[in-house]
Amino acid sequence: MAALAAGAATSMAQSNVYSLNIVGYVNKVFTGGTPAKYTPVGNPLKGTNNTLNALINGPNVPFGANFFQWNGSGYNAATFLGDQWDNNYTVNPGEGGFVLTDTTFTNTFVGEVVLDSTNSFGSGYSFKTSVVPQAGDLDTLGLGPVLGFGDNVLLWNFGTQSFVAYTFLGGGPGGWDPILPVVGVAESFFINSTAGGNWIRHFTVQ
Repeated sequence: MAALAAGAATSMAQSNVYSLNIVGYVNKVFTGGTPAKYTPVGNPLKGTNNTLNALINGPNVPFGANFFQWNGSGYNAATFLGDQWDNNYTVNPGEGGFVLTDTTFTNTFVGEVVLDSTNSFGSGYSFKTSVVPQAGDLDTLGLGPVLGFGDNVLLWNFGTQSFVAYTFLGGGPGGWDPILPVVGVAESFFINSTAGGNWIRHFTVQ
């Protein structure tokens, strides 16, 4: 799903300062149907412009597709008009929303991997995704350790078009009810937290 390539390392000879960027792309499939289907999506890469017109655009995106962005108490909606969105929301790395479509299409995100990030979430509901484009369980991806006892994560079940809740019960084996949740690349989800927290990632190339 994701392809990453190390960018050329550049150096400034006199100061011995080096910079290494990891750039690449992520292909995300949005499956349509009758009625139209919702797919949660997060921004997995930092682009030069993190707006909808830059992130989800091109000939593959069907006319009339919708994007829904969580505003803290409900959703703000945007509609694709063929070459642009009528509401050009900003979706930064680590943030997410829903795409609603009746036509299956693949969107390609292109940009830079954010190596060091703090993805803050407040009390109540926040719609988030991993800043680093990785699939895995939420403990390995670093979210579990910053949740409080009894906090919930709600993952979208595409087949039933509904949320499934997972409750954090503390670290170690059996730390989640019913099971440790696993997410895919560019998959967004709700965090329902009592106190909020900071989801911190430090990604290094192995």
